[in-house]
Order: sequence, then C-alpha cells, then structure tokens
Amino acid sequence: YSASHVVVSLVKNYPNYLIINLDKLDYCASLKNLETVSEEENYKFIQGDICEPDFIKQLFETEKIDIVLHFAAQTHVDLSFWRALEFTYVNVYGTNVLVAAAHEANVEKFVYVSTDEVYGGSTDEEFDESSPKRPTNPYASSKAAAECFVQSYWERYQFPVVITRSSNVYGPHQYPEKVIPKFISLLQQNRKCCIHGSGLQRRNFLYATDVVEAFLTVLKEGKPGEIYNIGTNFEMSIAQLAKELIHLIKKTSSESEMEHWMDYVKDRPTNDLRYPMNSEKMHNLGWRPKVPWKEGIKKTIEWYKENFHNWKNSEKALEPFPVTEPFAQLS
Repeated sequence: YSASHVVVSLVKNYPNYLIINLDKLDYCASLKNLETVSEEENYKFIQGDICEPDFIKQLFETEKIDIVLHFAAQTHVDLSFWRALEFTYVNVYGTNVLVAAAHEANVEKFVYVSTDEVYGGSTDEEFDESSPKRPTNPYASSKAAAECFVQSYWERYQFPVVITRSSNVYGPHQYPEKVIPKFISLLQQNRKCCIHGSGLQRRNFLYATDVVEAFLTVLKEGKPGEIYNIGTNFEMSIAQLAKELIHLIKKTSSESEMEHWMDYVKDRPTNDLRYPMNSEKMHNLGWRPKVPWKEGIKKTIEWYKENFHNWKNSEKALEPFPVTEPFAQLS
C-alpha cells in the first residue's frame, strides 16, 4: 500500500529511471492503485513471489536492478496470530531470498522496510534505533527476524543495506482491514466501529505522502548499514480515532451518539499500548512529516467514498477480530 505511493512518486519524478514494481498480488493488493502510472514508459509491472528463489535470481539477472526497496510482506497483526507460519515464511524466508539475490547481483542499495512494532510496546520509554527489539506478536517477530538477516549482509559483506522502521501509515490505497480505512468504511456503510479491548491503545499516524518523502530521503541520504526511525509525534488512542471519524462522517459531537457508533469487541492476544519513537536521525537527513492530521484524514475519507470496491474482497476486510473461520496454516 505505502509502496504504491512510492512507486507513483518515483515514476512521475524520475523519468530517467525504470521503476519495476514486483508484486505477488495477494488478497490485499489492487493494481488500481497504480493506474495513474501504468502506461508510463519508465514503469514496468511484474507479477511474482519473493519466496521463489529461481524466479528472483532470474529477475535480477534479466532486469539489471540497481536499487531495491523491499516493502513486500504479510502485515496484518490480527491475521498473524492465526497464520504465524505463513507470516514467518513470507517475511523471513522471502526477505532472505531477496537480499541474497540482491547481494549476488551487486545491487547499489537495499532498503528494507520494517516497522515500529519490532520494539514492542512502551508506556513511557521513547525508542531510538539502538533500542532492543522486543516484538510481542507474530507479525512483529517476523519483521524483527527479517531485519537480522538483512543486517547480517552488512556485517558480513558490507553489502549496502538500510533498514527503516515507520509508524502507522494512513491515506488512500490501503486495504480496509487496517484500522483507519476499516473505521471509515464501516461508518460510510452505517456500521459501527469495532474496537479491540479498551480502545486505550495509542498509535502514531503518518500520512502516505510524508512516508514517500521519507523513503526518497533514505534513498538519497541514507547511509549503508544504518537504521532509521520514520516517526511522528502525532498520537491518538483507537477510541479517540473512532470518535474523530464519527464526528467527521456522521456529523455529530454528541458523546452519546458517538458511543452508539462504537462496538467494543474482544481484544487480540497481545495489543501493545504505544510505540513512541525518536526520529532525530531522520530529521538530521532533512526529513520531517508535513501533512497535518486534519488535512490527511479528510483526504482519506473522501478517497474511500469512491474507492472502497477497488478490491474484490473488500467487504471481508470489515469483519471484526477474532475472525469467524479458522485459517489454514502453511502446509
């Protein structure tokens, strides 16, 4: 999802570069996110799986790739509790396949896109890039393990890898299983926001275009072997997020009316309270988030009015956790 914004920006702003978009087209993917650049001469889409070593090796050999931005992952925390092996396979094994092939192809820079969730939760301590990794769910654990594989290529070969850890990204193009598009879509269909547990868990939200700028900064200025937190000080509880969206979509400020649109459901097995990050290192490269929450969230609400059905299975994304049917583990 955030990768689609990065691809669009690169294609539009770097006409002398060929941008290759490799995507498996899993359940949460939509090529409609790339329609604005799909006919451009410097854009190429290839459907493929990072977990297929022969295919990936051939891709590097035939396409002469200079730089890799590795966004591909299973990312939905709720699902990771049910599909832990699949998350491990895609996120850890897939990353190992990709970084090995990139190293063999002598790529100039390999950017691994990780998450603030590798730090685990914190109520007061602010995480910087040297903070220990203490993941508390299968998704975060798989991302932390993948980081170790990527970092080992720097330690052993001085292969120019860079790791980023970002706060929650929101904006257009996001599959509506994630909290902001899920709440927006539920309310737009006159359905209640389903809130895990107490709703007091707090999250930092970054608008998509700010994250694009962060990755462009990392591509230009990021130093090999380094880790960069891409964070924001803007933080909001999930309950407060629901109220903000109810206010904007249902046009009400009444506390009782707001409560009517909120449905508290069983919490997931672990749900970290906060992920406070220090992003001074990125600020020193010249990046800071620019898009105010009020502006970003209005654009996001408008987008979902028109584009909720960009995915074939978007209705399924609105089911509350825990899911009603068992998911098969990796065979």
